[in-house]
Amino acid sequence: MIGPLRFHRLRGLLLSAGATIALVAGVLIGTAAPSQAATSLPCDIYASAGTPCVAAHSTTRALFAAYSGSLYQVKRASDSTTANIGTLTAGGYANAATQDTFCSGTTCIITKIYDQSSKHNDLTIEGPGGNGGQDVGAIANALPVTAGGHSVYGVFVSPGVGYRDNSTSGVATGSSPEGAYMVTSGHHVNNRCCFDYGNAETSGNDTGNGHMDAINFGTECWFSCSGAGSGPWVEADLENGLFFGGNGANSSNKGNSSEFVTALEKNNGKTTYAIKGGNAQSGSLSTWYNGALPNLGGYTPMSLEGAIVLGTGGDNSNGSDGSFFEGVMTSGYPTDAADNAVQANVVSVGYTKPAAAFPVTGTAYRLTNVNSGKVLDATNCGTANGTSIQQWTSLGNTCQQWKFAGAGNGHYTITNVNSGTVLDSVNCGQSNGTSLNLWAALGNLCQQWDVTKVGSHYTISNVYSGNVLDVKDCGTSNGTVVRQWQQLDNTSQQWNIAP
Repeated sequence: MIGPLRFHRLRGLLLSAGATIALVAGVLIGTAAPSQAATSLPCDIYASAGTPCVAAHSTTRALFAAYSGSLYQVKRASDSTTANIGTLTAGGYANAATQDTFCSGTTCIITKIYDQSSKHNDLTIEGPGGNGGQDVGAIANALPVTAGGHSVYGVFVSPGVGYRDNSTSGVATGSSPEGAYMVTSGHHVNNRCCFDYGNAETSGNDTGNGHMDAINFGTECWFSCSGAGSGPWVEADLENGLFFGGNGANSSNKGNSSEFVTALEKNNGKTTYAIKGGNAQSGSLSTWYNGALPNLGGYTPMSLEGAIVLGTGGDNSNGSDGSFFEGVMTSGYPTDAADNAVQANVVSVGYTKPAAAFPVTGTAYRLTNVNSGKVLDATNCGTANGTSIQQWTSLGNTCQQWKFAGAGNGHYTITNVNSGTVLDSVNCGQSNGTSLNLWAALGNLCQQWDVTKVGSHYTISNVYSGNVLDVKDCGTSNGTVVRQWQQLDNTSQQWNIAP
C-alpha cells in the first residue's frame, strides 16, 4: 500500500483427514476431541486442513506444537550485542525472562522475528522503500502482555518501525491462493498508512494494483465508510486501495475495537477473497466479506510478488501505529473450519494486558529528556492557547509540571499544572516536525498520548499521529523546540517521568 540456536522440526505427526475433521468438530462444538487436538497450534491446524503455513511469526509463543527454536532476536543499545529469545518448551510461550536479563539497564530493540516454518522467511528491519526511509526496530519491552499465563512481549509498531523479507520461499506469487491471520490490538491504531501483515512487493515500491495481498488494521478509510462505524477495521491491502470488501466500500464490515483482535484475510488469487475478524479473547470470527475480487483493474487475477511485510505498506509507507502478537501465512486458501479452529486456539491463549500502574493520575511530574537532561517546559510560563513547548533547565516551578489523566483505551491527556491547558498537536498535524503547544481541552485524539516503557525510560506518542515527543536535532540547550517525529530509537525521544 502507498502511502540460529534455532532449529526446525518437521511436523512428524500430521493428522489424517479423518483426524482433521474430528479436530475441527471438537473445537467448534465443544465435544471431546482427540488428545492431540489439545496440543495442535495454528500451523498444525492449517497443515491438517491442507493449507500449511509458509510463514509463522510471533514474539509471544510457538505456532507449531513441535517448535522449540528462536522466536525473535533483540539488540541492546549499550554494546550492540544481540540475543535470541526462544520458547520455554516445545510448542510453548516465549522465554521473556531471557530478554529481561539481557536488556537490564539498557534499551533493546527487536531486530529479527524468526519464521517458525521450514521456509525460514525471517523478518528483519525494513530498508528504504518508495515511500519511506530506513526503518527502525520496535522497542523490545514496549508491549508487555500475558499469554498462557506467561509474561511476554508483543511488537509495538509506531511510525518509523517496520519489518520485511523480500527474498522468501513458498509464499504465494502470481495468482496463487493464500491465507493469513494476525493477532493485533484495537486500542493502538491510527489512520495512517499502513499497518500491514502479509504479501507485498519484492522491490519495496508500489508496482500496481493486485501486487499486494496483506491484512491491514487501522482507521484508514480509502473508500466510503458509510454505515461501517468508526473502526478500526480489518481491511485487505491489495495495493492502491484498502478494501473493506468488494470494490472497497462495504457497510457490513463493522470493524472491531476490542483490546485484542484476530484479523484474517484470504484470497484465491483469481476470483474471490474474504475478510474476517473477531475478539481474540472470546467468541468466534465474523465474516465481513466473502465474494468477488475488485473489478477495478489489476486485481483479477492477482499479480503477487511474495515478499512479506509487517508494520508498513508495500512501498514502506511507515506512518502507522499497531500491535503485533502473532501471525501466519498459508499456502492455499484455508477452509472456514480451519479458520474457526485457529480462532478457538487464539482465544485459548488468554491474551491480557497488564493494568497500567504508571503514570499515576493526578500526580504532578517533570518530564526530563534522557539525552539533554532538560525538562519539558511551557515557554515563558504561558497560559494562553497556542503557548509553545520547549526544553529548559529544571526551575522547580509549575510551568514544568504535568499531570496525566486517563482518556480511555490506555491513552492519556497531559495537562500543564500552571496553565491548566493540555499538551496538543498543532492543527492535528501528522507529519514529522509537527509542533506542540498548549490548548484548551477539546477531547480529541490530537490531545491524547500513549506512554510507552523504553528500558527504564519512556516514549510519549501522540495517539492521532503516532509520532513521539522529540527534541529537535537532539539539541541540549535551553529553548530547544520539542516537537513530534517518527520513532528513531534514540535518547532524544526518551524521557524520565518523575515527581
